[in-house]
This record gives sequence, C-alpha cells and structure tokens, in this order.
Amino acid sequence: MTDYLSLARQLAPDIIAWRRDFHQHPELGFEEFRTAGIVAEHLQALGVETRTGVGQTGVVGVIEGASPGPTVLLRFDMDALPVPEETDLPFASQHPGVMHACGHDGHTAIGMAVARLLAQTREQWPGRVKLMFQPAEEGLGGAKAMVRDGLLKHPRPDAAFALHLWNQLPLGQLVVQEGPLMSAADHFEISIKGKGGHGAAPEDTIDAVLVGAEVVNALQSIVSRNVPPQDTAVLSVGSFRAGGAFNVIAERANMAGTIRTFDPEVRALILQRMQKVLTGITAAHGAQAIFDLKENEYTPAVINDASMAEIARTAAQKMLPPEQITEIRPLMVSEDMSEVFNRVPGCYVLLGAEPEGGARGPHHNPRFDINEDALPLAAAIMASIAVHFNRRQ
Repeated sequence: MTDYLSLARQLAPDIIAWRRDFHQHPELGFEEFRTAGIVAEHLQALGVETRTGVGQTGVVGVIEGASPGPTVLLRFDMDALPVPEETDLPFASQHPGVMHACGHDGHTAIGMAVARLLAQTREQWPGRVKLMFQPAEEGLGGAKAMVRDGLLKHPRPDAAFALHLWNQLPLGQLVVQEGPLMSAADHFEISIKGKGGHGAAPEDTIDAVLVGAEVVNALQSIVSRNVPPQDTAVLSVGSFRAGGAFNVIAERANMAGTIRTFDPEVRALILQRMQKVLTGITAAHGAQAIFDLKENEYTPAVINDASMAEIARTAAQKMLPPEQITEIRPLMVSEDMSEVFNRVPGCYVLLGAEPEGGARGPHHNPRFDINEDALPLAAAIMASIAVHFNRRQ
C-alpha cells in the first residue's frame, strides 16, 4: 500500500495553513459559502469531478481510480458554532460570536489533503472515492439535506467513513469500534399555561413557574425510575423561561431540552412517560401544557458496522502501533453522519488531537483548540481506509 503517512507529512504545512484560514473565517451551518468555494476550487484544480450546492452549501467530489471497482464515501464537515472565541491564537476567529469550536476547520483541511493524496495516487487503486464536504452538522440537518439532494446517487457508495478530531484524547490515539458510538438526539419544547396574577395573592392564580418546576423535577425520574438500568439514556432540560417581574406570578412557562438514547424502544418509553408526567402534573394544578417534539430535528444514533470497523482498524494498523488503536464507552453526543450510515454501511472513528499541555477547553468551549500534528495523520488514515476498502472488495 502507498505510504500515505509520509505523503501526508509532506503536505503538513499546507494542511495547517488551510486549517488556520478556515479557523479565522468560520461560517455557521448552511452559511459556509466561502469555505465551500475554497473546497470546490481546490477539488477542481486537482481534476476532481465536483458538484456544489448539495444540501444548500455542501460540496461533493468524485475521484476515479485506475480500474473499475466499488465506491467509498468519506465525510468532512465544514460548519462552525455560534460561540465567541476566547483563545489567544494568532489565527483566532475574525467573525465576532462565531468560532470553530469543534474541529471542523481541521476536518475541512483534512478533506482537502485527502483529495490531493488520492488524486495524486489514483493510478494505484481501483474504484472511486466520493468526498462529502458537509454543511450544518451542528444540529441543523446538513447530512439529511445532502442525502435529499442526491448525495448517495450517481454513484451510490458501497461504504462510508468519517473521522472526528477529539481534543480530549491523547494525540494520535485512534478510536475504532463496532456498534454504538454516538447517541441519537431529540429536541423537545414544553409550554405551560397557568393563570397569572399578583405575587401577593397566589390563591387567585395558577403559578406556571411552580408547575414548570414540578415538571422539571419529575422528568428527571424517568431515566432513574422507568428506564432499565442496563440501558443508557439522558434527559436534560436546558432552558426554562418564565415571568418578568418580581411581584407577578407568571402565567406562562416555557422550557426546552434534549433526549439522548441508543435504543428506539427506550426512546419510545421516555416519550410516553414524558407525556404522562406532563399531563398528570398540569391536570393536578389546573394548568394546560403543550409538548412539542421536534421530529424534523431528530438525529439517529451512530452505529458502526462491524465489517467496516475492521476495515478501518486494518488500514490504521499500517501506520499506528496497536496500543494507539482503542475503544471507548459510547458517547452521548450526537452526529448526523448517522443519516448516511442508516443507508450505507459505515464506520466513524475518533482521532486524538489533545493540544500540548492538555486540552485548553472541551469541544464547543470558547477556548477550544486542537493539536495540528494530528492533521496529516488524520488525512493519511482516511486516504488509507478508502484505498484499503476499494482494494479489498
């Protein structure tokens, strides 16, 4: 097999420069016009068949190998977060309130490096590689939008792989495992209507704050008392808004939160219990409630295919010692690459990118950063996985 690690290390200055440029110019989901333009121009300069505007701002490139064979898809996400940057990096965000706080700047640069590596070596492998530069991964449904726009057609991939830089793992440690890796995610909103009134006359009111507080407390009992201990689930209320004056009992309370699960039956149980808890508490107080589950924002769990995980592991073993390839407990964060994995067998891997001296801040933190030494390694891993899959079929 081609020594993609050596080739990627030669590209390291370019990969780092790309990453820093994207970091300085972050763009939110479905607004990645500058980023997508740079990616498309790069692919076209390499002679890669390129399609833009896929899922609004996504880019797809297809690299043909030397002979007929299977098609493998590699995903790289491009969007930033509405987070104000608080690093002291010389290439910090130039857009107030927007920051690459999850490593997608690195992912985009890695994808550009993979494109160059595979384009340069296309005479050495069969089949084709489909490069998916995805917008709006951060909860806005970018993967689903690309699927709707024909991502998985012309040609349809036989397998799919994705990599995420993880700054809370040691530099160079690779997580490859079959089965669940990241949870499904739901977004819900609850609106409670009571009867407002004077704070000095609570007997004339139905206190929406009191009702809402009881609802929040009761919701926490669902995971601890209804979900079997052998199963995994999280239910969190992240937002609670009510009232506006110290001496007025609020008529309305609004809350929003998230549910994280792996098993669809556990998800169904939680949703059923939430409805019953909400109905019971509001009825007891004479209040009314609306439960709004944002079904269109649902993100399925990331479940790695066993055979695809083995392909990723075998490819990585050619450049990493065995002790650097590991497994972890499944994460309760979500990732919409699951929209692809639900249609194509695939594997999602994590690569350690802990900065020197330890993580400055976790993912989605204003002080987040990555170790740029992980960038060429990530590019080599992804290129090697693609070629290994195509040669193996």
